Amino acid sequence: MDNLKFTPENITCLDKDEIFVFGSNLAGNHVGGAALTALLRFGAVMGQGVGIQGQSYAIPTMQGGVETIKPYVDQFIDLAEEWDQTTFYVTRIGCGIAGFRDEEIAPLFDWAIGLYNVRLPESFVRIILANRAKKAKTDF
Repeated sequence: MDNLKFTPENITCLDKDEIFVFGSNLAGNHVGGAALTALLRFGAVMGQGVGIQGQSYAIPTMQGGVETIKPYVDQFIDLAEEWDQTTFYVTRIGCGIAGFRDEEIAPLFDWAIGLYNVRLPESFVRIILANRAKKAKTDF
């Protein structure tokens, strides 16, 4: 884990080729948490609940269970693979106002851990690596 880079706890500014990834609601009401930060600092658009907006990327997290979030995370990962010259800072999406636990959301980002341009919260990385280690033990 020493060579991995994580999303900083408190992001207040970004360089030109950096994107703030935050949890949203489908209606795009960016009124609290990381969504409000995205609105005030990184170009999020009120009324847009999904995708790129300014220097931010919205992933809806308030429309149901984890299974409803996964397609949006997959969509984000596909974009991050294409935009390989851009660094994406994923916040603890869904783990604030939406009420999910890190253990529920982190596995959705398993594939992203291998992308050099995606930074995940340290808690997500620890969970993903622990899950991989458990799986490796049971595969023998």
